[in-house]
This record gives sequence, structure tokens and C-alpha cells, in this order.
Amino acid sequence: MSCSQKQGRSPFPSGNPFRKMLPKGSDLPSRHLALLKEFEEKLADKLRKLMPKGEDDILSLPWMKLSLQLLSQTHDDMNSLITELKLPVCDRDDTWVCLYLDNSANLLDLCNAFISELSRLSQGQLLLQFGLHNLDPTGSINLVKARTSFHSWMQHIGSSNPRVENCSSIILELVKLLVLPKPLNSSKARVLMHALYGVQVQTLFVFGVFTAAFTGSPQTLIDLPVPKANLWAEAFVDLQTSVNQEIRELVSSERNFILKELEAVDSIVKGLCPMLDGAAEGDEALRKSATELQKRAERLSEGLDLLSREVDGFFRIVLSGRDCLLSELRKGIVLSCTMQESKAEPKMVKAIKWMRTSFL
Repeated sequence: MSCSQKQGRSPFPSGNPFRKMLPKGSDLPSRHLALLKEFEEKLADKLRKLMPKGEDDILSLPWMKLSLQLLSQTHDDMNSLITELKLPVCDRDDTWVCLYLDNSANLLDLCNAFISELSRLSQGQLLLQFGLHNLDPTGSINLVKARTSFHSWMQHIGSSNPRVENCSSIILELVKLLVLPKPLNSSKARVLMHALYGVQVQTLFVFGVFTAAFTGSPQTLIDLPVPKANLWAEAFVDLQTSVNQEIRELVSSERNFILKELEAVDSIVKGLCPMLDGAAEGDEALRKSATELQKRAERLSEGLDLLSREVDGFFRIVLSGRDCLLSELRKGIVLSCTMQESKAEPKMVKAIKWMRTSFL
């Protein structure tokens, strides 16, 4: 399935994967080439849409939400391609199946980690709201309780999440899976592998950025050298260069958080806490800071909620893709058994056992 690879700057130690998959002079049927071309053009368009319009877009919650929406669309396109090709999988061409399922298992793990972190960040909103409640001039102001709540929020939000910290190793595993296998006999499988590579690259980029946003570390940012033959290559390289460079600059600025909305709230809270010592009710500066914090906290809360829904939706799409593939595999097994009655029973038993133990 996946190939072993030493950690380094280039994930392609064995050469250009496309030369292996689609060598010069390969005679893929025109229908298959048309399907692949349509898939790649859609992917290029999505990558161009994700190109940030300004520095403030990068690592903002709306931009992260958009990146996951577009990634979900790509995985939907992949599911449709699997269905369109109507591929029976023979014994020799099951490598791409293993690769697809290896990738999807890693993606489910990443989704679970991100959902955990988004939930943790959302829980911190309760501490912010309690602190703001104690600064509400229409109620009973309690500066001591407000200060305690804000300090608790900073401790909570500054703590680490082991599940997110583990995402780095999962990202590296996805990089290893980018090393594509030897040429396949089936033209349908070759098209699927070619398309799957594009899905992998977009997925690895988006989830690497997500991990950097949640950990504050650029460790998962990898400058992938994609072959120029891809219709989406130029759009991807432009996007990767712009986003990775900005994230590295944010990290080098030694901010506590590089997620824009979280950094904005943290900055206000840190400026507000000293004002609570000895402040009097009706203090105008305190009132303005509390008002601004309320606005920023609401923006953060809304962004976290919307992004959580997108992650959950992507999780479901990945599961749907696995179900789609397994359904096509079962069809292929039934067809193979019908054509080879003398060998049907042992092959079917072996195949079903393989699917159950490996993929379900």
C-alpha cells in the first residue's frame, strides 16, 4: 500500500509519479481522458477561489471554512468519478483501492482531532461571556469575578490539545502516501490514481494549514513540488506559496495565536485585565474595551460554530466516499464470480474476507 519514505523536503524520491502512471504514448480511452480533464479543471478552479484576497484572509475562520467547503466539493467530485468509471477491480489493480482507503482513514482521524479542538475553543466562550456579564452596566458589575473569568479563559485557551498535537504525524503519513505505485494495467484505475493524486494534494495542503492554525506551529507546512503536467498545478503552486509564506511570517512574529479571530480576542483580553485592577464603575475606557471584546467574541463564536459544521460535513463525505468505493468493489466481485464460475466461490470468499478485515 503506502511506500516507506524518509522525511525530507521532497515527497517524490522515486521521480515524477505521472511518468509512472500515464507514460508518454499511453492510450487511455477518450471518455476516460475527458472525465479526468473535467475533474482537473474543476480542481484548478477551486484552488483559484481559495487564493486569499489579502493578508487578513489567511488563517481567518471564514477562509478556513471556504477551504473546507471547496475540499468537500473535490471529494464529492472524486466520489462521482468512481461511480462514472463503473470500475470492476481486478486483483492486479487493487493498489489504488488500498491507497484511497489508507488516505480516508487518516482523514477521519484528522477530522476527529479538529472537531475536538473546535469544541475546546468553543467551551472557552462560556468563560468570556461570564466575564462580560460581570461588566454589563445594565446589571450588577463585579470586577473581581470578571478578572477571574478572563484569566481562566487565557489559561484554558493556552492549554494544548494532545489530539491536535498528534496531527503532525498523520500529515507526514499522508505525505508518504503521495508516493504513487507502479503503472497499473487498468486504464480506469490509472485515471482514478491520477485524480486521487490531485485530491491528496489539496487535502494535504488544507489539513496542513488547519493543523498549523490550531497548534501555532509551521511544522505541517510542506512545500509540495507538483508536476507541471497537471491542469491545476499553477493554481496550486501560487496558493501554496502565498499561504505558507504568510503563515511562517505570522509564526515568526511570536504571536500567541495565529488564528486571526482568536488572536484578536486574546489581545483585547490581555489589555482589559490590567484595567480591572482599581477601575471604577462607569470607566469609559473599560466600557469601550468590554464592548469591543463582546463584538470580537461573538465573531469568534460564530466562526467556530460554522467551521465545526463544515468539519462534520466533510467527515460524512469521507465516509460516503468509502461506502461508494466498497459498493463498486462488491459489484466487481459479483461480476468476476459470474464470469468464472469454477473459481467463483474461493475468490468471492477471499475478497469479502479481505474487505471486512481491512476496510469495514
